[in-house]
Amino acid sequence: MKGATMLATLQRLGVVPSFSRPSVSDDNPYSEALFRTLKYVPNYPDKPFESLESAREWVHVFVAWYNEDHRHSAIGFVTPAQRHRGEDADILVARKAVYEQAKARHPERWSGMTRDWSRKEVVWLNPAHDDDAHEEPDNRAVAA
Repeated sequence: MKGATMLATLQRLGVVPSFSRPSVSDDNPYSEALFRTLKYVPNYPDKPFESLESAREWVHVFVAWYNEDHRHSAIGFVTPAQRHRGEDADILVARKAVYEQAKARHPERWSGMTRDWSRKEVVWLNPAHDDDAHEEPDNRAVAA
């Protein structure tokens, strides 16, 4: 048996090295989270794509849906496109008013306050938890 470095063995086998960002250890979990989201979309195909072009076409439709139609809980159930265009502020104000009116009409349906519909100025991909407060904050905050 002949010894070789892992990279040399991978190259000999035709395996392309990872393109993760340098010194970023958690790129893979974010990719896996995106793949999970992609696979749980109701129209995810139940059999392999017929061609590379059909796969690209499906992903193009998925990305449009994800950005324009899918409402994200972390940003107040608005779409990323609404957030990016700044439309979310008005949507959230209107939504708060609807909830307050509903609570005023039927207070028995609420045991406390309505949902917090305030706009989050900063959204974290990987928020720190209370038990992680002593650690440095994650540097991937997205300012609005």
